[in-house]
Amino acid sequence: MKPTERPARRHGPTPSLRDGGYIAGMKRVRLVITGIIQGVGFRPFVWRRATRLGLSGFVENTPAGVVVEIEGPAEAVAAFADGLAGAAPPLANVDGIASHDIAPVDAGAEEPFQIFHSAAAEGPRTLVPADIATCEACLIEMRDPSNRRHGHPFITCTDCGPRYTIIERLPYDRPATTMGLFSMCPVCAAEYADPADRRFHAQPIACPACGPVVWLFTAATATGTPAAADRPAQPPKAAEAIAAARQLLHRGGILAVKNLGGFHLACDATSAAAVARLRDRKHRPTKPFAVMAADLAVARLLAGIDEQAARLLASPARPIVLVPKRPGPGLADAVAPGNDFIGIMLPAAPLQHLLAEGLPPLVMTSGNLAGEPIATGNTEAVERLGRFADGFLLHDRGIHVPCDDSVVRCVVGAPLPIRRSRGHAPVPIRLAGDGPTILAVGGELKAALCLMTGDRAIMGQHIGDVGNLATLEARERAADHLLKLFSVEPAAIAADLHPGYVSAEWAARFATARGIPLVRIQHHEAHAASLLAEHFGVPMPPAGTSPCLVACFDGTGYWPDGSIAGGEFFLADEAGIRRVAHLAPFPLPGGDAAIRHPWRTAVALLHAAGIPWDERLPAVRTASDTELRLLRQQLDRGLACTPTTSMGRLFDGVAALLGGPASITFEAEAALWLESQAATHPAGDATRLDFAVTTQATSPAVVDWRPLIAAVVAAVLAGKSPAGIAAGFHDAVVRLIAAIRSRLVARPGGPVGLTGGVFQNARLVELAATQLRAAGCEPLLHHAVPPNDGGLALGQAVLARQRLTRG
Repeated sequence: MKPTERPARRHGPTPSLRDGGYIAGMKRVRLVITGIIQGVGFRPFVWRRATRLGLSGFVENTPAGVVVEIEGPAEAVAAFADGLAGAAPPLANVDGIASHDIAPVDAGAEEPFQIFHSAAAEGPRTLVPADIATCEACLIEMRDPSNRRHGHPFITCTDCGPRYTIIERLPYDRPATTMGLFSMCPVCAAEYADPADRRFHAQPIACPACGPVVWLFTAATATGTPAAADRPAQPPKAAEAIAAARQLLHRGGILAVKNLGGFHLACDATSAAAVARLRDRKHRPTKPFAVMAADLAVARLLAGIDEQAARLLASPARPIVLVPKRPGPGLADAVAPGNDFIGIMLPAAPLQHLLAEGLPPLVMTSGNLAGEPIATGNTEAVERLGRFADGFLLHDRGIHVPCDDSVVRCVVGAPLPIRRSRGHAPVPIRLAGDGPTILAVGGELKAALCLMTGDRAIMGQHIGDVGNLATLEARERAADHLLKLFSVEPAAIAADLHPGYVSAEWAARFATARGIPLVRIQHHEAHAASLLAEHFGVPMPPAGTSPCLVACFDGTGYWPDGSIAGGEFFLADEAGIRRVAHLAPFPLPGGDAAIRHPWRTAVALLHAAGIPWDERLPAVRTASDTELRLLRQQLDRGLACTPTTSMGRLFDGVAALLGGPASITFEAEAALWLESQAATHPAGDATRLDFAVTTQATSPAVVDWRPLIAAVVAAVLAGKSPAGIAAGFHDAVVRLIAAIRSRLVARPGGPVGLTGGVFQNARLVELAATQLRAAGCEPLLHHAVPPNDGGLALGQAVLARQRLTRG
């Protein structure tokens, strides 16, 4: 059957009559179902369930959710409703069913159960599904030479394929997506209209006869302008274009590939020359590249993949998973130089499957310059990526929403998000209550938006670092799209407290233009609130329970006194979130210069602790006499020396003292080196290091790092191994968390939260979680949003709503 237009309402407020009385034993119920239920095969599921029970009625998509009316014998109606949510398709997520009885329709007046076309209307909107990796059924068809979709790079069904990245508006129907430009052939149209077919209302449905096409664009095929990247008048067969792209990779070339959420740059990950060429062209000297393996078996040859990592790799989201590298030949050393971990992903789309099959593992890195948004359009990609790529594997299915790959790592048996994007955005976080609609803009790094509406916080995709016009414009487009998609207007906009943040300036302009308040939220309080909201739905533990201590460790966050914070402890209860302890401040000479050059931070720590600058220390030895002389003058006079309490900077300084990177080319490079060093040291044999804690009656406790730095220096000069000292440093941080908990929280046990970018460190999280559990505490870790600034907007939004509600 084909979906039909919804007729005018055929039932009134009173029951119909048959032979002068009510319809005996008949019942009609109206259900309004909310959640992630559009674009996941929910309507055909309802049709099959109703048809099997012999019920009449209809199902339709509306902006507010899926509406179902069912009529039949009372027992059959009850059987339909019983267990409906639990029996839904695997990709559906039902979070609410509102049900009420309505008047039955006259006997014989209604056809068998029908699927109506989607209804457009104003008002609250239902949720939007994330993009979904190619399902096994589609892969079987794609690999079957007798199937009409054999080798089709855009094969999809109701169980898989693009969703969020192609949706322009709701309700989710083909004309409201970038697939609206492609008219279905008669065979596809028949599948689309058949509720019994796996492709019923699969909006991206297509085949080689009627769908998008793929072609290879190279210097040899170019006519000299980016517009030559437009669809050829006579495009080649997909197999020919993909075969040519594979040959380019086989020859050591660099290929730009248009994938689900944007472009990737790909090359042979086993070829040292190809990887070196990509690094040189992209000006990315050391930051690790992600690698795509054709399947799980190939991935296991490259990395140590346990059961949890295997599940994540093969999940519908298909994220990049950080896993331990296997030693020995395989990947080129330059893929992840000096790093014991590698980011592995499996193909998420048919085009990636067809490209990767039979090839060596491929570097698959975002198609952008560092910090810029990922390229999505063909002409845009040729303009922006032309200096990097030897060829472009293009297609003409539009990408409406840029969406970079998600990144996760496995920690204490659960996923820890590092970047939340494709496959996860815009899946919401469920909140404990309703309130004003808030738009939060996050921070400057790893920018991601949060739209809080009703009892849901909708997290947008990763945008990038807001350090250039392109990323700022991408943020503006993302905000506009979220607001239009969910048909809401914010009551306020939330931003970071830092006076120099570009994101906050943009938020101020947005607030002025719409006549709404701008709510400024302190950076680390937002981190703490993000973690609490993820676990409790509000920025506090449940009433009547223990207060929650939250350790918030990161690199940079503006404190109201103008200092740079980042080694903070908060106590959260019904009264709010308050700072109860922090690292003792130390100078950060030159601000950003010290961040880029950890040796400067290390020497500043020595200066503040009164420790001589011994040339046997790697951080001292790496600098010239002139650099050291100028730095000493700067520190002595306090010139451009921003005080900081940052744990992230302390990690950097300790790494530099041990011989880690004196200068870095990407964020957290020194901290990653320190984690890798610690991981190589045998358990239980680390150098003993300790902080000192001074508690104060009327102000936050102060954590003195000077005894620890003195012990680090003594260990280095005594010739102890950097790995043992690095392991001891991690142990010291864990003991510090436990010590602050025991000193400042009266009740035994209770929750202890770990948030901020430092807690991307798997070793630190695992050690802390183990020790906290041993002490009877419940460690709260991030599982839905990243601990880094990618999760910041969630905390900003819940605190802004709280302020508006409390007045």
